[in-house]
Amino acid sequence: MPMPESAPLSTSRVAIIGAGPAGLMAAEVLAQAGVRVELFDAMPSVGRKFLLAGVGGMNITHSEARDAFLSRYAERRTEIARLLAEFDAEALRAWIHGLGIDTFVGTSGRVFPSDMKAAPLLRAWLKRLRELGVAIHTRHRWLGWDAQGALRLATPTGEIAVQADATLLALGGGSWARLGSDGAWVALLQARGIAIAPLQASNCGFEVSAWSPFLRDKFAGAPLKNVSLRLDDEAPRLGEFILTAQGVEGSLVYALSARIRQRIEQHGAATLYLDLLPQHSLAKVEAALRKPRGSHSLAKHLHRQLGIDGVKAALLRELTPAAQFNDAAQLATALKHLPLTLRRPRLLDEAISSAGGVPFEELDRQLMVRQVPGLFCAGEMLDWEAPTGGYLLTACFASGRAAGFGMLSWLAR
Repeated sequence: MPMPESAPLSTSRVAIIGAGPAGLMAAEVLAQAGVRVELFDAMPSVGRKFLLAGVGGMNITHSEARDAFLSRYAERRTEIARLLAEFDAEALRAWIHGLGIDTFVGTSGRVFPSDMKAAPLLRAWLKRLRELGVAIHTRHRWLGWDAQGALRLATPTGEIAVQADATLLALGGGSWARLGSDGAWVALLQARGIAIAPLQASNCGFEVSAWSPFLRDKFAGAPLKNVSLRLDDEAPRLGEFILTAQGVEGSLVYALSARIRQRIEQHGAATLYLDLLPQHSLAKVEAALRKPRGSHSLAKHLHRQLGIDGVKAALLRELTPAAQFNDAAQLATALKHLPLTLRRPRLLDEAISSAGGVPFEELDRQLMVRQVPGLFCAGEMLDWEAPTGGYLLTACFASGRAAGFGMLSWLAR
């Protein structure tokens, strides 16, 4: 995206509220153009949720083909495609390499920094921003606007007012309030007449009505590996998830979370079908069950013939009527199509990310709020969602960059 050819950028002052990936990326774009950038964050240090995302391995983006990549954004594919046209996964990797951080593609197609950590990347990035002159103010919480239109900020020494030629809000969604993403901005924007789609949990766990005490006490926290889940007639997805005291969570559940949540909203519950043996056909499973078991118990027979034991065997018992265990065909069907009914998502503050936020319809193509000229929004506070796998971070980076260039165009005008 080209920069404006002529503008009094060196005399402009912009304020960025929120120092996550979107806010930091916008700050870089603006500072490189010579704009005076002041970055404010409510937390004692910047990028806290970004650092948390790196615990266990910093999955920065994904290497899959463009069409498959864009499909992850579902209803907001068109809007996110526009952002990624200017800064896609490959561009993000090149940008990271420019910070002196190598990346590699894992066996799943996910992209990681070579050391799998977020902290070195963030340190290198902050060093670049400070060298560009970006002023970073921590422990500065945005409170809205005063009567003169200045930004109100609560600081350790009292409230201050900041006048800016343009402002970017990159405040995150509503999950992980302890890291700064508390959704407090919703009421402030609604008070200005800006429509906000309700914040909802995304990439989250879900609850069942109740597990039996045996299953809950003995197997909460146990992973179910090499299984598949499907919702209605959709294609099954392979992976793994975790049994929790209240229900289920984990990567396979997160991948379906948007559709599960929508189904619960529409029908009060969502039934998924769990295949405990996706590598075996139904006929093969039934044939294995029909083999003579002699003096062995059914539990032993399931283990010997199909490897079903532990949490898989316990969940099969939990969700299958006792009578079906006496019929090989019905038991085979249960092993391949075990119905799992989910009743509600877990709390928003526990979710990895949130859906809802500022709709793209409230913004122009440069991410400026239509009815508040000079106010821009970016990152997770926009109304979009995506599964884990690097898609969330990629869109946050791209939206921050787009907002930065949008602010340059606004300042030039």
